[in-house]
Parts: sequence; C-alpha cells; structure tokens
Amino acid sequence: MIKVKRIRHATFATADIAQQIEYYQAIIGVGLVERQAGRALFASESGELTLVLEQDTASSCKAMAFEIAPNVELGDVGKQLGDLGIKSELRSDSVPGIPRALVFSDVDGRQIELFTQWQFTPPSEQVRGIVVSKLGHMALYAPDPDRTAKFYADVLGFRDSDRIEENFVFMRCGFEHHAINFARGTDARLHHMAFELRDASHMQQACDLLGRRKIPLLWGPVRHGPGHNIATYHRDPDGYLIELFYDMDRMADEELGYFEPRPWHRDRPQRPKTWIGLPRDIWGVGPSPDAAEFSPKMRGGK
Repeated sequence: MIKVKRIRHATFATADIAQQIEYYQAIIGVGLVERQAGRALFASESGELTLVLEQDTASSCKAMAFEIAPNVELGDVGKQLGDLGIKSELRSDSVPGIPRALVFSDVDGRQIELFTQWQFTPPSEQVRGIVVSKLGHMALYAPDPDRTAKFYADVLGFRDSDRIEENFVFMRCGFEHHAINFARGTDARLHHMAFELRDASHMQQACDLLGRRKIPLLWGPVRHGPGHNIATYHRDPDGYLIELFYDMDRMADEELGYFEPRPWHRDRPQRPKTWIGLPRDIWGVGPSPDAAEFSPKMRGGK
C-alpha cells in the first residue's frame, strides 16, 4: 500500500485565467510564485505550492497532488501501481519545487500526482486578501462513492473518517479529519475545494472581505457534524464552490481510534461513523437555494 501523508496542491484549467488569478490573489490570498505562458502558480504565505492555474477552453479540476514519505522511491511506487494494473508516468520538474512526480489516474479518471522531495516556493510578491493557511481538502463527485473510497483506501492508504448515509465519504491521510471526500454524483467533477483559516477572528476578517467584494455566502458560518469544522461557502469566478474553515477534528492517535475530545462532540468519544438523519450540524443556518450541491441527501450539515 502507498501511504499518502498530505494533500499539497491542485491544478485547475480555466477559460479566463486573468479573472481567476485576480480572485486567488486578491480574495483567497495565495501569492504568485511564477507566471508562465498560459499558466500561473501560487503558494501559501508559508511558501508551500498550493494552486496551479492553466489556460484552457473550459474550466475543470485537472489534478490533485499528494506528498508521500520522503524515503520512498517513486520508481518502486510505479511498480506497485503496475502490479495493480494501474499505468503511471514519472515526470520531472513539472512545477517549481518538486523535481519528480509520479502521475496516474484514479478509478474515476482523475489525475493524481505523488511526490516525495520538495522545496519551499515563496511567493514573489506580498500576499494579500484573506491569506489562507493552506489547501485543506478537496471534495469530488463520484458515481459510486464506495468504489472510489475503496480505491483510495486500498491503493493510497486513506482511512474512513465519517460517512453521510450512502451519499458522502470523508477520508483522512493524516491526523486531520479529512483531506478528501466523495459525494454521490453522475461524474467526477469537483464538489468543492476548502482552504484552512487560523481561527474565529480570521473567519470574521474573511467574511468581511467577501462582504466588501459583494461575494455572497451560500452557507455558513456553520459548525458541521462530520468533522465539526466551522465553515462558510461561496463561489469563485468560475462557479466552483469554495469552503473556508477552521477548527476541524483531529485523530492524534490512530491506535486509539477516536478524534480528540471536544465539548461539542455528539458522541463521547467521537469515532468514525455513518451519520444518518437530520439535522447534522451542531449549529448554523442551512445552505441557500443557490448552493444546489448541498441537497438534503448530500449535505455535510443540515
């Protein structure tokens, strides 16, 4: 089994790269590392590559990149994938700071990039806007969430953190409640992308900035049930749902098998489980009708 340690960055195609560059610089608050022909690369204030934007005729989520243990040889990982019937390709210097990456597709056709060695890529300018801490997780549609979750568990070492009935699977690769999740849908499109904030005051500053820019909140602030993170949701210029969150559950010790106890947990101790019925949120108003992604059957909260 390949053991993924962290989610690191995502790659998106966009039909209007200038508009997306302005949004991620001025609103989300990641800094431009490098601008190439038809491509822009962004890092967090701490210097971790976070987002790659590529000019194309249509918008899409093209790839997700994950870090694995530094003592692993990517060639050996490629052989492991080959034994499972999964074709992979080694690529060199495809993005700044990552000399080699192993690229393959998951069971739904999404592009996955694995790497071991990396270097900090500090932004070439002062970071402005919300100044998010990092890319926290990616949520994606899957025609069969059970099948997709099994692939990520068996091949990449992810563990189930929570499920919402038969429609939503949250999976972790480190101590944080989830780095990826899968919602039942007809294809493998992005459901939402989430950026971590520091704390409550950072969330207030973020909401104030969104308000000044007249970017409506579609849901939140809300404290979810699964993961118990405090979250808000809005859309970027390409229409993707963007979550800002803080205070997510952590499982500090896998052997114990429960999340670090918090006063707002519904179960004591809070262990991975399947959430059934409504409401699921601990508090907060439900999503607006403009957030169709969160139908009653699929919501992470109400």
